[in-house]
Amino acid sequence: MYEAFYGLTGKPFQLNPDPAFYFASRGHKRAFAYLQYGLYQSEGFIVITGEVGAGKTTIVRSLFEQIDGDKLVAAQLVSTQLDADDMLRAVGAAFGLPVRAVGKAVLLASLEAFLCQTALDKKRALLVVDEAQNLTPKAIEELRMLSNFQLGDQALLQSFLIGQPELRKMMQSPQMQQLRQRVIASYHLGPLDKVETQAYIKHRLHHVDWKGDPQFDPGCFDLIHTWSGGIPRRINTLCNRLMLAGFLGEKHVLEPVDVQAIAREIRDEMGPDATLGPAPHATAGNGLQERTKSEPADWQKDFREMQERMERLEKLVNTSVNLLHRSLLADQRLAKPGPPVAPIK
Repeated sequence: MYEAFYGLTGKPFQLNPDPAFYFASRGHKRAFAYLQYGLYQSEGFIVITGEVGAGKTTIVRSLFEQIDGDKLVAAQLVSTQLDADDMLRAVGAAFGLPVRAVGKAVLLASLEAFLCQTALDKKRALLVVDEAQNLTPKAIEELRMLSNFQLGDQALLQSFLIGQPELRKMMQSPQMQQLRQRVIASYHLGPLDKVETQAYIKHRLHHVDWKGDPQFDPGCFDLIHTWSGGIPRRINTLCNRLMLAGFLGEKHVLEPVDVQAIAREIRDEMGPDATLGPAPHATAGNGLQERTKSEPADWQKDFREMQERMERLEKLVNTSVNLLHRSLLADQRLAKPGPPVAPIK
């Protein structure tokens, strides 16, 4: 919608993970390096954790794009609440094995035969388990048991566990001691800092041929970082709505007040969990401060915010009506018959 208005070649802040938009922050480069190190080691477990929307899946997909299919067979499993037997079936299905109406013993034998054949074909097998924090302890134990498969001194299966911070707590529990002994590296992917947040936003904009329209007031970037907590997916959500509002208001310069308005709309719609911390607000004394839960409600400020939202809604309606009117006029011009064409003599 706003892409054409600003002359962009695509959507800069889409929510779906896309390796084409991969941004190599310090944390992302380190997490990616750990995964590459794991591939080089060809055994054991690599554990990568991070908040929802931190960019874990994008890193994995970027890694998959670099994998040589002639040397490595990779399968990705997005887990939900999988128990032991469900885990084995899900792993078998991820590698393309028949798993219906098959008992556990036959399923294990099929997996071992597949992994042995893969090794004989001079290939390695990699299993990437996303959302691994949802696995039960028994399911994780099954993964550990699969790592016991060997052909001579060669491990037949390597696993990457990708998950939210809860996975770190699971790994620290006493019942995970044997699995921890198989982990060759682990890393927690943190949020972007302020400098990285600004670079991340511009990186995504430049990827769709941004030429400086809209222009971001320098104060916007610190506010976006504060409201998003430096989490890439939250940055995308906020910037996408910000640019849509700019399009609706026909603005070519986005200002901090625009960020504040959009961020509060998102907070009102999604609740306080839409940000990592308390929402910032402007004060006359010292600029931006954090709003505490004990602060009394300011009905005048709330009323002004409601007025601003109503004005934006009116602009949206007016813009939609204008677009519809232009479309109808164009259709009428196309439908209007032209002058008769003189016959060729």
